[in-house]
Amino acid sequence: MSQATLAEKSGVSRRMLVAIEAGEKNVSLTTLDRVAEALDVAFSDLIQAPDARDPSRINEVAWAGKIPGSKAVLLSKATATREVEQWEWCLQPGEIYPSQPDAEGWSEQIYVFEGCLTLMLGDTPHEIAAGEFYMFASNQPHTYRNDGPVAVRFVRNVVI
Repeated sequence: MSQATLAEKSGVSRRMLVAIEAGEKNVSLTTLDRVAEALDVAFSDLIQAPDARDPSRINEVAWAGKIPGSKAVLLSKATATREVEQWEWCLQPGEIYPSQPDAEGWSEQIYVFEGCLTLMLGDTPHEIAAGEFYMFASNQPHTYRNDGPVAVRFVRNVVI
């Protein structure tokens, strides 16, 4: 598709498209969404690195503000058939929460913003430190543990 055609379909100026392509312009998320829609691709597919091994794990900066440190990072994507539940969790040191397997096709997305979470998938531990995220199929036994000396705080999205 030519830049002129894309500009017409997306409502984004050709000049802006040239700047985006050259990496010279900080673009709003709305503008990127319009370009993705005009290209008939998902927003996440538009910004994801082309050589990504895991298509659900994106971890790309989608927007950077004018003030250093201001940014939006699209961490991951998952296909949902009905809904997504978002949970905020806090586990004090030594706390354990065992979870039963969810239905087939369900998954969870974990983002730790304080402390270090030990996620047990069966007998295999996965340590997720502050600032890291992890996704997994939740149709298996899983346990959340805080093995550290400080509270662990995390967001848990259950994709149904």
